[in-house]
Amino acid sequence: MTITPNILEETSRGIQSYAIEDMMLKNREIFLTSAINDQSAVDTIKQLMYLEHESADPVTIYINSPGGSVISGMAIYDYIRLMRSPVTTVCVGTAASMGAILFLSGSRRMMLPHSKVMIHDPYFGGTAMAGQKPLELKEKLNDLMETRKMLAEVIVEQTGMSKRQVLNFTKKDTFFDAKEALKVGIATEILGESPKSPSSGEGDGFRPVGKEEIPF
Repeated sequence: MTITPNILEETSRGIQSYAIEDMMLKNREIFLTSAINDQSAVDTIKQLMYLEHESADPVTIYINSPGGSVISGMAIYDYIRLMRSPVTTVCVGTAASMGAILFLSGSRRMMLPHSKVMIHDPYFGGTAMAGQKPLELKEKLNDLMETRKMLAEVIVEQTGMSKRQVLNFTKKDTFFDAKEALKVGIATEILGESPKSPSSGEGDGFRPVGKEEIPF
């Protein structure tokens, strides 16, 4: 059983106990550390709406997610991109699949030194294709290809990579460590290191990525 610690604070009314998530929210910090589905999307957007209503001060989202629903994830992504508040995303473990797309939603994208990001093409899970007729299968596959195109365009827009590079990465599960993510524009900085422009190629041991170069 996982035990979530509470914070005790002495007030004029005595000792008050607060959930650590409530204290983090008060500091404009949100954790997204589960699979992305309808419920986690609603919970995350509610918190973002509350913070946006409070002020336009910066918001930090800590991400450690295996991914999940594209529709639910893009609802979070779209809301973040519409916010007045500048949003920093921090990868604190692995931001995989839709978790990686949400990591890209931040204007600043920070990674812990040993964290990883994974991107890949969308796919049908479970028995989604079972019992489907040929034309129904064709329609679903067309929808899947449109989703693939849409997600690739998000990665292109946020990283500056070419579409060819992105699709070469997403045709399989491609993992990036912090330095690799910085190099290709997925991350903007690594926590504990001085911020450097990934295009400068200075001080990070990497040279800039060419327009159509596939670095791995």
